Amino acid sequence: MASPGVVQRVSDWIDHRLPIITFMQHELHEYPTPKNLNYWWNFGSLAGIILVIMIVTGIVLAMHYTPHTNYAFDSVERIMRDVNYGWLIRYVHMNGASMFFIVVYIHIFRGLYYGSYKSPRELLWMLGVVILLLMMATAFMGYVLPWGQMSFWGATVITSLFSAIPLVGDQITTWLWGGFSVDNPTLNRFFSLHYLMPFVIVGVVVLHVVALHTHGSNNPVGIDTKGPQDSIPFHPYYTVKDFFGLGVFLIFSAGFVFFAPNFFGEPDNYIPANPLQTPPHIVPEWYFLPFYAILRAVPDIWFIDAKLAGVVAMFGSIAILFILPWLDTSKVRSARYRPIYKQLFWIFLADCIVLGWVGANPPEGYFVVIGRIATAYYFLHFLVLLPLVGKLERPRPVPTSISEPVLKGGGVRAQPAAAKPMEKA
Repeated sequence: MASPGVVQRVSDWIDHRLPIITFMQHELHEYPTPKNLNYWWNFGSLAGIILVIMIVTGIVLAMHYTPHTNYAFDSVERIMRDVNYGWLIRYVHMNGASMFFIVVYIHIFRGLYYGSYKSPRELLWMLGVVILLLMMATAFMGYVLPWGQMSFWGATVITSLFSAIPLVGDQITTWLWGGFSVDNPTLNRFFSLHYLMPFVIVGVVVLHVVALHTHGSNNPVGIDTKGPQDSIPFHPYYTVKDFFGLGVFLIFSAGFVFFAPNFFGEPDNYIPANPLQTPPHIVPEWYFLPFYAILRAVPDIWFIDAKLAGVVAMFGSIAILFILPWLDTSKVRSARYRPIYKQLFWIFLADCIVLGWVGANPPEGYFVVIGRIATAYYFLHFLVLLPLVGKLERPRPVPTSISEPVLKGGGVRAQPAAAKPMEKA
């Protein structure tokens, strides 16, 4: 066993030529972090850990999967029955997708509540939205790979949406299919892209972390650190907190993997794909349901048919997040000091849950009316309410530093935040 002196000399030799150890020491150990972060800030690191788990389990599954329409379904069954611990690897990967979206959605709503998208973190937020889009594309293509009934018909319905695009829609759909219907070329393309996309996500995550460390983390108070008295080293204070959160989340996740592995799945996907038999109700995975509800909620608008209008609304519901930093005109970040915005946040969260409920049901009866009202409110929240509230709301006074609420028993020295210049995000 090498002595500590030898290890130190080797690490110094490497670090002198490639300063990766110094980099990790600064970014993972000494990195100054606001000392008032709560457990809602755990979900960013949780998302990174789940991404690694998904990549590792996905690589192992790819070793045994056959991307061919005649063998894909059987190869998945073979993984479940014949590969050593194949059932466990597949269930971890399958439920890991849902866990990934749960964590990321909580991470996003935390950012919405505490104003983590405001200056100078606009690019950090936009990179997060890019990650969400890449996750959606990866998850959709992965859902097709088992080649069950819901896989096949879900791929058929979603890819057919691109045909609504004027002029080039049919060509895009044909390119996605690799032919004139969802068939073997489609499965091969989706398998190849599903394997590639997680590594693209890793690249964007690296940029996301670089952008985060450039201006530091936001915090529940929503003001910048004023000096060393407002921050603490990331390690050991937040690494311990992250490991505790990871332990709790792994217990939650293991409950689904071992006791309810098909809770998030559809029974029809255990039936081999049959192009001649359409399932009675085609639904995407739960994490797509709010957007699916928006897609189906839009009626014909003048000369635009419902299909095209729905596609525009669905993609617009995500694209609007890119311009959110400029739609919110308030100078205060945290909803703790914005009484009207705080109420709107909870109404918006409820609206998203209602959209998910509507998306899980057939587009008939009162579901159509509720879906249209919820869709209208979704866009109203971003395009009308946020700009107006930012100008009309009178925020509560904010502390002058992160330490002040703690050191003074939660009291604040008041200057109306709306009258102050924009704090750095």
